[in-house]
Amino acid sequence: MEDDCVCEYDSTWDTESDGDDPAWHPTPRNMRAAKDMQNYRRGYPNLTDDECPEDKMNNLQFYLNKSPSAPDVYIDSFLKDWKNDYKRLERVHSYIQLFPLREPGVNYMASELTRKEIEAFKKSEDAKKRLVESYELMLGFYGIRLVDKDTGEVKRAENWKERFGNLENMHNNLRITRILKSLGELGFEHYQAPLVHFFLEETLVRKTLSSVKRSVLDYFLFAVLDKQKRQELVRYAYLHFEPKDKFVWCPRKIQRQFRKAEKRSEVVGNGDGKDDSRAKAKEMDT
Repeated sequence: MEDDCVCEYDSTWDTESDGDDPAWHPTPRNMRAAKDMQNYRRGYPNLTDDECPEDKMNNLQFYLNKSPSAPDVYIDSFLKDWKNDYKRLERVHSYIQLFPLREPGVNYMASELTRKEIEAFKKSEDAKKRLVESYELMLGFYGIRLVDKDTGEVKRAENWKERFGNLENMHNNLRITRILKSLGELGFEHYQAPLVHFFLEETLVRKTLSSVKRSVLDYFLFAVLDKQKRQELVRYAYLHFEPKDKFVWCPRKIQRQFRKAEKRSEVVGNGDGKDDSRAKAKEMDT
């Protein structure tokens, strides 16, 4: 029987490479989202990535506080003056270019990243430090706090109840997708999975942010570049998603393996489902 939960634009359960896509059939899952996230994971090469001196790397220059963004805001000023100014952050949209990508954004004046600029950015401690500060600022806007700068672990902020309301609209969901993508581009790939896990826990376990759930499953989850972590997150999502027969974010055969692993875990007395996800992810790859 054909698996109706596979997608030609997702290779989480196959080899992510520059070769051919897996010969899978379309899925009910949002195909536009699946294609977009696969393009991102594969690096959507910028065909105009010509030789570019550092002083022409607009995103890097912004993060070095040497040039303003569009409109005229320097990064140090933004980090100092905009922090906790929630009304301003909600009203002005151009600042999301704090998280540059190799694709066009809503701000036509913003510059797209190039491969060479990404390489230069990753070598700059000043630029990376300011990027983390920008990330913390935006997390605060959404009612989230970065509790570990090394691992990227995040938790609810003290004011999460009042701030979560900003997540109940599609515009901010798109912003978070952009943030996740940019983190992956600029050397903070390890920050992606903790943020996605946070949203999976909020939407599927704590049952908050109901309007965000689809974005978490369609977009956030598949922005995670680390394939093993992405598999673990899909497994976590499946185990907490109801009804199970409506879960379309991985093949049926993988879902069967999830169920078998859970039954084995219960047999050995670990009925809380907190078995070794990494071991199971490797098992499913064999």
